[in-house]
Amino acid sequence: MLNELLRRTHLSAPSDLAEVIAQCAASMGASDVELYLIDYDFVSLVPIGPGRQGGETLSVAGTVAGRSFSATTILEAPPREGSRGHRLWLPLLDGTERLGVMGLTFAAAPDERTIAAAERYAHLTVALVVTKSAYGDVFEKARRRRPMTVAAELLWSLVPPLVFATDGLVLAGMLEPCYDNGGDALDYAVDDGVLHVAIFDAMGHGLAAAGLAAFAVAAYRHSRRAGDGLLETYTAMDNAIAQQFEGDRFVTALIARLDIGAGHLSWVSAGHPPPLVLRDGRRARTLGAPPATPLGVEHDGAVQIAHTALEPGDMLMLYTDGLTEARGADGQRFTVQRLSEFIEREAASGLSVPETLRRLRQSIVGRHGARLDDDATALLIEWHRGGERRLLPPTVVDPA
Repeated sequence: MLNELLRRTHLSAPSDLAEVIAQCAASMGASDVELYLIDYDFVSLVPIGPGRQGGETLSVAGTVAGRSFSATTILEAPPREGSRGHRLWLPLLDGTERLGVMGLTFAAAPDERTIAAAERYAHLTVALVVTKSAYGDVFEKARRRRPMTVAAELLWSLVPPLVFATDGLVLAGMLEPCYDNGGDALDYAVDDGVLHVAIFDAMGHGLAAAGLAAFAVAAYRHSRRAGDGLLETYTAMDNAIAQQFEGDRFVTALIARLDIGAGHLSWVSAGHPPPLVLRDGRRARTLGAPPATPLGVEHDGAVQIAHTALEPGDMLMLYTDGLTEARGADGQRFTVQRLSEFIEREAASGLSVPETLRRLRQSIVGRHGARLDDDATALLIEWHRGGERRLLPPTVVDPA
């Protein structure tokens, strides 16, 4: 079955992929194959495939498919109307990033071997979706429920996957408003046991700010890939922005490195809100640091690197000030204190890091009366808390 799927998809266009996946699934006795991708709002699962574009979406809240997505697990549900058999919903995971779900129906109750085969098939399916998405727009267009601005288009083209996990580390990101982000950006890379991570807030809003943020990301990647340290990276980015924009525009940023094995965190704050750390389920606290001027602003002061040691189970949040200035449904600003309380509450409930950020997004833009006064971007990082295993479907979790 897997060989046939690989053989047929070598020459498939992106728009052909869903049909080929459905046809090949028949080899394991599956029928009524459906593929859904998560929308940019992270509230709806959108169907893809022949004749499905623009079809009925499934809510993440209140559906079996939605629970499969949010909990990253395999669930059985009643078959589709007019069908018989046993219906499975499986999460579509690109590594640990949740991209959607797959629905399959089997005539008989699937045993463990069949469920494992279905999970492997879902894994190959999402790998093909990610690969083929580079060659067409069908998947990208399906995920959009509203028009996107040119500024947001530019920034989304630069953003790395919003979820990454490896042994001892889980990272999730959020950029809002997702269709009109015009000045915030984030970036990260994991190499040789080190997490390199940065978050940016460019002056202004709209296409000019997006262009400035994109330039900052490019300058950050250039220094990071050259092997520069934090001070060298700050200096190189500061000079590049000052020369390109002649001191008329600036970017606040927080640039950090985390030794994944030892938990040693180092960072430089360029006029940016300080990180928050949650430890032992207690109230999150801010990590102070000697402030440096924003990138692109003339200065004479020395730039200092801040250091701290994380403890197993710590959660670290980097964010832009648009998040704490957001107004909830009650009209009150979210504030650092309310943000801390939210993360504390969700951590205590045992939710995964990606699901915590999805619910945070719902709190600041997904409820009636809630609104953003500025772009709101966040990175939530979990260190040696064991959350990476909860992001895997049960058939691939190593019992050891």
